[in-house]
Amino acid sequence: MGMLPLFLTFFVAIFAVTSKGSEDSIAHQIHLLRPQSGSGGGRIPGLSCLSWRLGVETNNIIGWSTVPEACEGYIGHYVLGSQYRKDSKVVTDEAIVYAKSLNLTKDGKDLWVFDIDETSLSNLPYYAHHGFGVEPYNATLFNKWVLTGKGLALPDSLGLYNKLLSLGIKIAFITGRPEDQRNVTATNLKNVGFHSWEKLILKGSSYKGTTAVVYKSAQRENLEESGYRIVGNIGDQWSDLLGTHVGKRTFKLPDPLYYIS
Repeated sequence: MGMLPLFLTFFVAIFAVTSKGSEDSIAHQIHLLRPQSGSGGGRIPGLSCLSWRLGVETNNIIGWSTVPEACEGYIGHYVLGSQYRKDSKVVTDEAIVYAKSLNLTKDGKDLWVFDIDETSLSNLPYYAHHGFGVEPYNATLFNKWVLTGKGLALPDSLGLYNKLLSLGIKIAFITGRPEDQRNVTATNLKNVGFHSWEKLILKGSSYKGTTAVVYKSAQRENLEESGYRIVGNIGDQWSDLLGTHVGKRTFKLPDPLYYIS
């Protein structure tokens, strides 16, 4: 992790990019680093990290617990570089095109479901200090990070959120975070621009030990039974989008940092 300080130097700048000129400048700086990690095309013996990431995003590589050690540098450069933003933007741009095409009822029951971690809020400052997914998940350390309330808004997700509200679509957040993190999560969301929502659903103790697919399916069913129509659903994990009551259309954001079943 010798390059960690350099990663973090670029982190805030990359997530704050709003102009084309700034983006080109930052992309050039990141490009200079890539040959050291293999993410610029350099060969990593026995493993193509680009192919591994493709397998993860297409849900062909499942049940994995950590990023391959050889891919730490590649994943770090990907999530802190411009490609992660571009990959996220193509998803949210398509979601906006779809949302604008809907024949909405305007009765306040059209609903879009958002996941939170790595969908609405980014935890990259945490993962930059913990091997970009190479280190095994440590619930104590991650929860300590969550309680700081310093998660960052994923810019393209925030843009989608604002567009949906302008169209009259209500927002529901469904997260695997536990109920005792409700206050810090709500405050963090508001502080970074997610200022209002119809529902904020956290994982209660009755779902302890259940998979994310089971838990989120049940929560979406509850929403539909309350009269809402789920017109869209966006998440970074396939478990956000699989199961039942998934909505009229789903959108998968990139996340090669961890896997949740």
